[in-house]
Amino acid sequence: MNRRDFLYAGTAAAAAVTTRGMNASAYAAIPGANERVGLGVIGLGRRSTEVCWAFAQNPQVEFRALCDIYDKQVNAFQGRLKEHVAQAPVSVEYQKLLDRKDVDAVYIATPDHLHVEIATAALGANKNVYLEKPTLHRWHEKEALVKAATGSRGILQCGMQQRSGAHYMQAKKEYFDAGKLGNVVFARAVWHNFPWQRRVIPNVPEPPGLHWDLFLGPAPKVPFEMSRYSSWRSYHAYGNGLLADILTHWADVAQWMLNDTRPISGASLGGDFVLDGDLTNPDTVSAIVRYRHWNLNFESTVLSVRNSRPSVYFEGTEGTLDITRQGYVFTPNSGEPVRAPSAQNLEQAHTGNFINAIVKGEKVNASLADGLAASIPVMLALQSYWTHKITTPAELT
Repeated sequence: MNRRDFLYAGTAAAAAVTTRGMNASAYAAIPGANERVGLGVIGLGRRSTEVCWAFAQNPQVEFRALCDIYDKQVNAFQGRLKEHVAQAPVSVEYQKLLDRKDVDAVYIATPDHLHVEIATAALGANKNVYLEKPTLHRWHEKEALVKAATGSRGILQCGMQQRSGAHYMQAKKEYFDAGKLGNVVFARAVWHNFPWQRRVIPNVPEPPGLHWDLFLGPAPKVPFEMSRYSSWRSYHAYGNGLLADILTHWADVAQWMLNDTRPISGASLGGDFVLDGDLTNPDTVSAIVRYRHWNLNFESTVLSVRNSRPSVYFEGTEGTLDITRQGYVFTPNSGEPVRAPSAQNLEQAHTGNFINAIVKGEKVNASLADGLAASIPVMLALQSYWTHKITTPAELT
C-alpha cells in the first residue's frame, strides 16, 4: 500500500466506527434515557447559539450543562436561550462537564484548534458527540480522533448540516446518481461577504472573566489580544479561515454528490487584499482541487463582494446543477430548467438526525469518515497556500 492509499485508508477505518448509531436498547440503559437526551454544550458563541436553538426545538433534548471560558459570552448565551438553559449549571473547564453522569451527548462549538482535544476527551468519556466543522485543525490530529472514536461507546456527528438536507439528498438521487448531468468536469464553489470577520476590534485589557490560558490551549502562548479572541478565525493558530470554514462545507457537498473522496492534488492562492493588522489568514482565496475526472474550483472572500447564490455549481456534459441551502436548479442541455426550492431548517434536520442516532440507532448523516474525507481537500488547499506549492495527499503533514 502506498502512502496515498494509506491516507485514504484512514477515512475508511473511521467509517467502520462512526457510521453506527447507539442502538435503542443500549440507549435505554442510560438513566433517564427514555425521557430526554441530556445535552452538554462546550463553547457558547454565535454559532453555538444558532445550533442550540435547533436542539431546543427538539422535545427529546434537555440541556444539562454548559461550558465556556468567558462569563460575558455565557451571559449572552443564557439570555438568548433562557427558557431552555436556565437550569443547566455552568463550568469553565470542559472536563467538569464531561464528568457529569447526566450528560449523554456533547455539542462542541469551540474555536477550531480545540476541536480534536475536546472531542477525543468526550469520546473517551463515552459521550455522544456533535462536533462542529472543520473536523480537524491540523492533519496530524486525524489519528488521535480515529483512535478515540474506535474505543468509544459514543457516536460522532460532524457539523456539516447539508448532509441532512432533504433537497441535497433528492438532488443526489435524482440527478447525480441517475447520471443526468453526464460527465461532470467542474464543480464551482463560491461564497462571499462575511461582515463579522471584517470588524475592527479595538484592543482592551484582558477582561477578568475571560480565561485566556484556556482559550490558547495547545496554541502558542502569546499575550492577550482581543482580536485574537473575538476574531479567532482570522488567525492561523486558532482557525484556518475561509479554506476551512467555508471550503469544508462545499468540498463535502461536491465529493458527496460525485461519489469521489480521493483528490489528487490541490493549489491555492490569496492574501489580505484589503484587511490589515496582524491577521494571519487571508481575506480572499482561490483554490483548485483536482480529482481524477473533475476539478473543484473554490473562491471566497470575507469582503463585501455580493453573490446572490452561495452555492456549488456542477457543470456536466449533459447539463448543470446549481445547489444552495435554499434549493437547486437543474438545467439540462436540452429542455427546461427544473427548480426545487427548499425551506427546510438544516440545523434542525442535522441536530434531529444526531438525536435519532442516539435514541433510535439511526445512522448519522455526517460521520467521522465524512468529516475526515472533507478535510482532505481543505488540507491540500491550506498546505498549498502556506508553502506556495501544489500539494498532494502524500505530502500532507
